[in-house]
Amino acid sequence: MYSPFRTAALCGALSGLLLALPALIEAFTGETSATSVLFALSPAFALPLLTALHRGQSAVTGRFGDLAHTVNLVGLGLFGGAAFAANLVLFYFDDSVIDEALAGGPTVPVLIGSAAVFAVGCALFGATLIRARVFPRIPSWGYAVVLPLFAFLTSLPDSLLTVALHILVGSVLVRLSAALWQVEATALSTSRLPVAP
Repeated sequence: MYSPFRTAALCGALSGLLLALPALIEAFTGETSATSVLFALSPAFALPLLTALHRGQSAVTGRFGDLAHTVNLVGLGLFGGAAFAANLVLFYFDDSVIDEALAGGPTVPVLIGSAAVFAVGCALFGATLIRARVFPRIPSWGYAVVLPLFAFLTSLPDSLLTVALHILVGSVLVRLSAALWQVEATALSTSRLPVAP
């Protein structure tokens, strides 16, 4: 039986793995074109997870949850677009070309604004996860704290810190995906229980 929640959980787990596994590889090899492709694709798979998490707790979170979800969704779209461009376009340019392209125009302020919207959205949505208590506390706190840090610190040069952040964010997404899968499995089994006459 098709379940949109389970599909979203699979997408979220894939998103987390596309962050954590390449980061683990880069800890030993440095940045490669193969790992960059995986990083670029990760945000797209996080979108269904975010929406399913919101739907799973929206009865508890109300209007604040709707607002947090919307800000997080817009921020993820902006941040994901920036990650896509950085990993699949800028990766192949010489540093001098990148510096020249970023020197003028609105690119840098827009990228900083995108990261800010993403960070605020993650903090707000993480707060709804914590308050609703539908999903486990540790990954909910991770969403509220680690993802906003990730928004700004991933622009730093590659280091063990950026590797650790990618792995932490990937772990948070995988854990929330597993929790979403479990919530859906519980709901499905409950709905199949025979109704007393």
